Amino acid sequence: MNSRVRPSLLAALVLTAPLMACARSPDASTSPAAQAAPTAVPATPSTPLVSGLPDFTRLVEQVGPAVVNIEARIGPRQAARGRGGMPDDEQIPEIFRRFFGPDFPGMPGQPGQPGQPEPDGPSGRSLGSGFIISPDGYILTNHHVVDGADSITVRLSDRREFTAKLVGSDETYDVALLKVDGKGLPVLRQGHSSAIKPGQWVVAIGSPLGLDQSVTAGIVSAVGRTGGPGQQYVPFIQTDVAINRGNSGGPLLNTSGEVVGINSQILSNSGGYMGVSFAIPIDLAMGAAEQIKKGGKVSRGMLGVQIQGIDATRARAMGLADNDGALVNSVEPDSAAERAGIEVGDVITSVNGRPVATSADLPPMIGMLPPGSKVKLGVIRDGRTRELAVTLGELPSDAQRASTGQDDEDAGPADTSSSVAKLGLRVAELDAAARRELGLEKGEGVAIAGVSGSEAREAGLQPGMAILRVGRTPVGSVADLERQLRSARPGDAVMLLMRSPSGNTSFVALTVGSGD
Repeated sequence: MNSRVRPSLLAALVLTAPLMACARSPDASTSPAAQAAPTAVPATPSTPLVSGLPDFTRLVEQVGPAVVNIEARIGPRQAARGRGGMPDDEQIPEIFRRFFGPDFPGMPGQPGQPGQPEPDGPSGRSLGSGFIISPDGYILTNHHVVDGADSITVRLSDRREFTAKLVGSDETYDVALLKVDGKGLPVLRQGHSSAIKPGQWVVAIGSPLGLDQSVTAGIVSAVGRTGGPGQQYVPFIQTDVAINRGNSGGPLLNTSGEVVGINSQILSNSGGYMGVSFAIPIDLAMGAAEQIKKGGKVSRGMLGVQIQGIDATRARAMGLADNDGALVNSVEPDSAAERAGIEVGDVITSVNGRPVATSADLPPMIGMLPPGSKVKLGVIRDGRTRELAVTLGELPSDAQRASTGQDDEDAGPADTSSSVAKLGLRVAELDAAARRELGLEKGEGVAIAGVSGSEAREAGLQPGMAILRVGRTPVGSVADLERQLRSARPGDAVMLLMRSPSGNTSFVALTVGSGD
């Protein structure tokens, strides 16, 4: 019987102990004073558990008032839909035509890009961002945000609204200058985009998806990026800052609160942010704005050459120490380059002492200079370095169009030679009609009749193209070509200047023996 009672007694004791603990007071003889609530002690800020991370609070407080929201109203002709509910080509947002080209899958009507016109009843609107650059109301934004607008409304962070006038814009740089009537407006300080380096912190403020004064931050991923067709004159700043539709035209800021770029584009397969964003350097944008303010348009310097990059094979064929520079493959008649003595096969290595690391560096360097500027070009010719003085011409407005693709026309019966065959090519004489189609003079060029070598195919050589030079030496017949190639030994790299049916001229480097 005792053995049955003991477990029950233990259980009762265990259950009772917590209840007693809950009922017990600190003092048996409790008083009202003792039962009063404890006095609140002012809380002290907790020590951060993570230190050393950037805090952009002060920066945003100082520069935020100068960042504006922009709404551009577009008339029915811009907002009208084409057949099948898809926009016409002219209605496709500028950013898609610029970055993805006409063949990008699903481009017509693709949502989610900065500045894309959106249907809004009988009209449309483009939402973007901008920033004030002068107390009297000059504002910078993107061209594609206000392109085709019938009216433009600017909203400040304090909810004031202004009707803006479009002073002017430039499609190539994607920059637009607006003006509102105001005095004593907050402004952003201009930084120097030339001082930006990969790895530095940057901040974006804008109105993504209509959410005004949104702040995102990241780092500079790269500088000097070139965009799609027609954008070779803009050395974009690439960042991983989150940019979405509506951020276009807003500022990219350094940690000093200075604007170093204008957020312009994203690279995305989904239509939304994927970690690759691009900004227009502020040095370029402010230069364009000053020209627009003074003359209503932007003028760019022009050299008058076609250029291409230098890879390891081309560098070896030309006896160059490295792959730096821009290889000249065509010189326009009566151009600044021709007057200065620049020749096909020259390698441009510097502009006014600034190195040209790749061929993509040269167009923005020249384009940023006004027509009539006198510049000094560092050039390598036949292995020797020289300096040429050039007075720049003016780039015509249609000079930024992208070249078309190559055709696949046959060039007639083949006349094969052993030296040419070792490059993986079959060649033939060009007749007068073929020369006219290629824009060549009498005695210029040799036709490609067939391509058998893998290296030649990978280089893009096709029947219908013409070989104009071997290295720096022109060739006008199959016999000329054979003589120039006769001394080349297996393993040597040979430079060929090619002309495509579309009129493009470029150098191609092939290895002797690659056609075996």
